[in-house]
Amino acid sequence: MDFTAFLDNRPFWAAILSWALAQGFKTIRPIITERKFDATRLTGTGGMPSSHSSLVMALTTSVGKYYGFHSPVFAISLIFSFVVMYDAAGIRRAAGKQAEIINYLIEHHKLPNYTKVKELLGHTPLEVLVGGILGIVVGLLY
Repeated sequence: MDFTAFLDNRPFWAAILSWALAQGFKTIRPIITERKFDATRLTGTGGMPSSHSSLVMALTTSVGKYYGFHSPVFAISLIFSFVVMYDAAGIRRAAGKQAEIINYLIEHHKLPNYTKVKELLGHTPLEVLVGGILGIVVGLLY
C-alpha cells in the first residue's frame, strides 16, 4: 500500500474535515449560548448538527465529485449514507428516548445497583438534515 496515495485521498479528508467541523460546532455552540464548556461534546453523539450525517454526506459528495455521480462507488456511498442518516434519526434517537425513561426509573425508584445511562444518542430529523447539508457543502468545496 502506498501511504502517500492514502494521504492524497480527497474523499477521506473531506469526510474527516466535515466531521471535525460538526463536532467543533457542537462544542462551540454551548459556549456561546450557555457560557459553559463541555469537553464531552468534542467526541459525543447527538446534538446539532449530526456529525455522522456530515461525515457520510461529505464522503458521498466528494466521491461523486472525483469519481463521477454515475459511478458504482458513488451509489454504494450514497446508500451507506442513507442507512447512517436513517439510523441516526430513527433507531439511535429511539434508544435515547428509552434511556430517558430508564434514567427516570433509576432516579425516582432509588435503584442503588444501577447507574444512569447516556441519553443523547440520536438526532432529530433537523439535526440530520443540517449535518447532511454541511457534508454536501464540504464535499463540494474540499
